[in-house]
Formats: sequence, structure tokens, C-alpha cells
Amino acid sequence: MKKTLIALLTAGTLGALSSSALAAPELIDRVLAVVNKDVVLASQQDALVRKVKISAQEQGQSLPDDATLRRQALDRLIQESLVLQLADRQGLRVSDTQLEQAIAGIAADNRMSMEQMRAQLDREGMSYAQYREEVRREILMSEVRRNQVRRRINISDQEVKQVVDVIKQQGQQQSEYHIGHIQIALPDNPSAEQLDAAKSKALRLLNALKEGADFRKLAIAESNGPKALEGGDWGWMSPQEMPTLMAEAVQGTSKGDIIGPLRSGAGLHIIKVFDTKGQQQVNLTEVKARHILIKPSIILSEDKAKGMLDGFLNDLKTGKATFAQLAEKYSEDPGSAVQGGELGWASPDMYAPEFRDMVNRLQPGQISQPFRTSFGWHIVQVEDRRSQDATDKAMEQRAYQLIYNRRFSEEVQSWMDELRDSAYIRIEDGRS
Repeated sequence: MKKTLIALLTAGTLGALSSSALAAPELIDRVLAVVNKDVVLASQQDALVRKVKISAQEQGQSLPDDATLRRQALDRLIQESLVLQLADRQGLRVSDTQLEQAIAGIAADNRMSMEQMRAQLDREGMSYAQYREEVRREILMSEVRRNQVRRRINISDQEVKQVVDVIKQQGQQQSEYHIGHIQIALPDNPSAEQLDAAKSKALRLLNALKEGADFRKLAIAESNGPKALEGGDWGWMSPQEMPTLMAEAVQGTSKGDIIGPLRSGAGLHIIKVFDTKGQQQVNLTEVKARHILIKPSIILSEDKAKGMLDGFLNDLKTGKATFAQLAEKYSEDPGSAVQGGELGWASPDMYAPEFRDMVNRLQPGQISQPFRTSFGWHIVQVEDRRSQDATDKAMEQRAYQLIYNRRFSEEVQSWMDELRDSAYIRIEDGRS
């Protein structure tokens, strides 16, 4: 394996382990920060710092001093606490069944059995109970972000048409950029002194980078951006997927170029092009699928909802009923139920993440085991798979998803800043 399982949670996110799983019974934990009605503990900070160090060691990445690393870790933990508290206020829960489903998916994606995964976790010094709790936190945070941010995103038909035109001009080809990002945060309506201080910091960082400083090390130490603890690494992206400011900045750049400082409402930004891929052919795939959805409720428990789908699978196996018959009678997705559960041809990216991952794993003709998404419990069958055609509908779906991904990246940080601004936060331990 190229990466440890500790680093292979959802989308590489570096969440913190729960204090209950990590604090040794004989130790008295220290409170580092009060966040509304929650606290951030020293044990959580220790765990996150340890994980960042493990990841950096695997990648041969140098790190800033411990004090700086611990400060960034505390900031990340405060953000996570705010998101998890919002999940609690909204009544969001991750059932044990849903959790095991997610972990099984992680194992399958890494071509491992559950026994192999447990053994790998043991080698990395993490118990399975700790790993479960971390995955549970990641699922909750992802769900809250998705629910809160998507309502802030409005996409017009004109915007979709403009991106469709760009895709047609490129002939389904696009350049990709491996991007690094450092953000120097500014408040809304900054004072002249705050703006001058941010500009001075940006120029200091730019000079250090020009003299050969390690970009990722500087990002971990200095950035206020969402990927600070990942060394500012945003991964590979096409310009259509990047936030607008970043997309405009990288046009015409080459590997190694450093751009900035750029100004946005969130602050000043420094961007580095780690690498580029010129005019890569994009292989887009569509799947034709059908599903049955059962929604848990006060009357219908999670276990009973899943049990209904287990029964449907048995009916399908014995020939007692067809998929279409069961969908028409029982599915709670009104749009597809009347069509026997048919969803038609679509890009997997158009679906909820858990649904997308499931249809990507299935081969044509296969039916999934019951699985959970934010909408409820599903079984899905992939009927066919094809390379995406160039029809107007397919182009529009692709364009919409590109715009949505870009807007999501832009809005999630604004939403997080607003959540933090409205919170009560008190740092208790200056030594952290």
C-alpha cells in the first residue's frame, strides 16, 4: 500500500480521533479550547499531530516545528467541533450498519478484506474501535457540509450553456493542474492595518518560496486555507473544477510557477502549480441503473428498513418478484418508482457519494446489498455502462457538475467562516 489506512479516510481528510477512544484511563486530559458547549482536548490534538507526522513521513515531507503544527491542529479541531455540533443540533446520526457499510467500502476500494484491514490498522497502531469512530465523524462532517453548502449554490441555465460551449470547443479534452494553495485570511471589511499586515506576510512567503522554501511546509505552518494540514495540496483539477480565482490564475502557467498574492473576499492567496497535464482526454462514463429506496422514519426503524431490502433481495433471488415490481410497489423515490426503479443513463457523479461509489463498484447485471445514503436505504442494480456520448443532455449534466464542484469549493470556506464567526470560542491553554 502506498498510503496507510490512517490517511485513507474520506477523500484524504485529516479528522481527529475521538477523545474517548484515545485518552488513557489513568491520565487526566487537558482542555485546550472551549467551543460553544464543547471542548477540544489535548489528547485530540496529540492524535491529529501524530497522524500528520505519519502522513508526512510516508511522503518524505518536511514539517514545521511542533508548536506551529500543534497550533494548526488546534485550529482544525475547533472547526471540526463546530461542524459536529451542528450535526448534533440537526439530529444527524450515523447508524452502526451505515458505518460498517462505509468501512467495507473503504476496504473494497483498497482491495482488502475486513480481516486484512484490521491487521493493517494494528500495524499502524490504531484500534478498529478508534478507526470506526473516526469514520463516523468524517461521515457526519461530510453530510453537514453537503447539506449546508448545496443550498447556497444556484446555477442558471445560461451558466450551464457557457460551460457546455467550452467543453465542445475543447472536444472533451482538458488540461489539468496539480495545485498548491496558501491562504492568508482577512476579515470582512479589513482595516488598513490588517490589510498591510496580510500583504507583508504574503510578500514574506513569496520571497521565501522564490529562494527555494518548501511550499508544503510553508502551507502547513502559515496557511489559513482548508487544506493547510495537507500542505495546501488541492490535488489534480481542471480549470472548470477550480474556484474561479484559481482557475483564472493558472491559465497559461507551467510546472513550478508561483502566482500571487491574489485578493478575494476571504483574504490573500498564493498558488503554486506543482505539475500540469496538457490536453488529457477525459474518459467520461455513464451508467444505466435502477434502484429501490426505503426511508427510515419514527415508525420504520433503520434495521427494519434494511430488513425490507434484504427481503426484496431474497425475492429477486428466488424469482418471487421482479425488480420492477418491487420498485413500483415499495420504492419511496416517486420519480423512479413508477418506472420500475429506472434512473436512466447518468454520470455516477450526479448521485450522492455513497450511491456513486456503489454504482462504480458494480458490474452490469449486479445488484448491490442494502446500503445507506442521506436519502435512506437502497438496493441498486447497474444495468449497463457506456462511454459518455456527446448529446446535449450529457453535455449539460457534465457542465452542471463542473459548475457545482467549483461553487462548492468556493462556498464551503465562506460557510465555515460564518459558522466560526457566530460561535463562542475560548482558547484555554496558551502552551498549545
